[in-house]
Amino acid sequence: MNRRQFLASGAAALPSAAKPDTRPNIVVIMADDLGFSDIGAYGSEIATPNLDALAKGGVKFTQFYNTARCCPTRSSLLTGLYSHQAGIGHMVQDRGKPGYRGFLNDKCATIAEVLRPAGYSTLMSGKWHVGEKRPHWPTDRGFDRYFGLISGGSNYWKLDKGRQMALDDKPYQPEPGKFYMTDAFTDYAVNFIAGAGRKQQPFFLYLAYTAPHWPLHAWPEDIAKYRGKYLMGWDRLRLERHERQLSLGVVDKRWPLTPRDGKVPAWDSVETKDDWDLRMSIYAAQIDRMDQGIGRVMAKLKDLNQFDNTLILFLADNGGCAEENIGGELPGAPGPVDSFTSYRTPWANASNTPFRLYKHWVHEGGISSPLLLHWPKAVKASRQWVRRPSHLIDIMATCCDVSGAKYPSSVTPAEGESLMAAVRGQSSRRKPLYWEHEGNRAVRDGDWKLVSRHPGDWELYNLAEDRTELNNRAPSETARVSALRRSYETWAVRSNVLPWDQVRA
Repeated sequence: MNRRQFLASGAAALPSAAKPDTRPNIVVIMADDLGFSDIGAYGSEIATPNLDALAKGGVKFTQFYNTARCCPTRSSLLTGLYSHQAGIGHMVQDRGKPGYRGFLNDKCATIAEVLRPAGYSTLMSGKWHVGEKRPHWPTDRGFDRYFGLISGGSNYWKLDKGRQMALDDKPYQPEPGKFYMTDAFTDYAVNFIAGAGRKQQPFFLYLAYTAPHWPLHAWPEDIAKYRGKYLMGWDRLRLERHERQLSLGVVDKRWPLTPRDGKVPAWDSVETKDDWDLRMSIYAAQIDRMDQGIGRVMAKLKDLNQFDNTLILFLADNGGCAEENIGGELPGAPGPVDSFTSYRTPWANASNTPFRLYKHWVHEGGISSPLLLHWPKAVKASRQWVRRPSHLIDIMATCCDVSGAKYPSSVTPAEGESLMAAVRGQSSRRKPLYWEHEGNRAVRDGDWKLVSRHPGDWELYNLAEDRTELNNRAPSETARVSALRRSYETWAVRSNVLPWDQVRA
């Protein structure tokens, strides 16, 4: 019995899924290295009218969590498991340990592998990054159609040396001079929808953009829309975004804006303001172009009369990225094909408004993501925010819930709960949530979060009162620290988590 038959034996559609098939299409859209405050509905000044329309027409989550890094997030999203359980506790290097193989293991099932036996067409366009070699490509893991980047982030104008792209199960090489990564992902997503949307069966589309991940590459006309707007500087930008967040209801007035990162200079002291304005303008342009692409996806769904019965989820894989000198500061201004740089720590600090830290770390700035849920046929538009904590592990459960697909009993049991329960106000108390990445650790149980920045000590925060993590309660709450630490350690053992120093050895 092959893997497809093995999974199909335990993942059939429920009897209620009869013709005509009225089950929803499901579209999961993920941005790459997008900060918590980087879209309009979460406080940004960047033009994201299509995402804002999804926010206005659906529901918005204030406490949705990812895993702080690209590969672990993608594995968790696709499988409904914590990333170490799926074999990707770090990145795509095979470290020879069960939680750190660098590809999706045979003890997990992807959403595509669960939905395809239940009658769904399964489609993907974008960044994979959970298995570099066959048989670990998307078409090996349940997807009928695939176009995109098998590897991690790449030049937007051409494919970097050592990176791989694929069309279905064959290598793909983009044509120089006629290629921009974000647009290509959108093009194929729209074409896949056009093919699947005319069939009787529903479809699942996973659209995983690389935008706005470095390098800073954008179309000149998109950059021009923002040039000069960031001469205000990062200090004022953070204040303005925080004010909008308070007005929109994204954050609580009890949570003060975190101080500027200690490594970041005051804007007034910066001499190269024009260069910094260019960096943020390109970053904004990358988000703008992604939003334009999402608009094209929405338009195609409407053209096919499928929009109202399509569940759309939008999220980000980690917080804003403070990585610097990622390719060296090559000659040429950021933007053109031969440049290769990032927007750097000062602007990442603004992207994650109002939180601390960044991608890699599991303080709120590293793991907090926007989450938009839009499904007109079943979910009424709401100006209110869903404030229940939720996590990537919940996406598998949500897909099973709305599709009627049965999660297979032959793999590791899924960890999450359906997001629809929170939308409908039917949720019971949330089980604790856990994180580990590069030795950075956390557990959240109710309003309490125990967190450590490797190799530092545990810190304790009451997130209801202090989600910006400025008042460490660990010294005065020793019993609570001990209980949460034991909870984390129990989870780590059952989830294949190892001490980071042992993983690197």
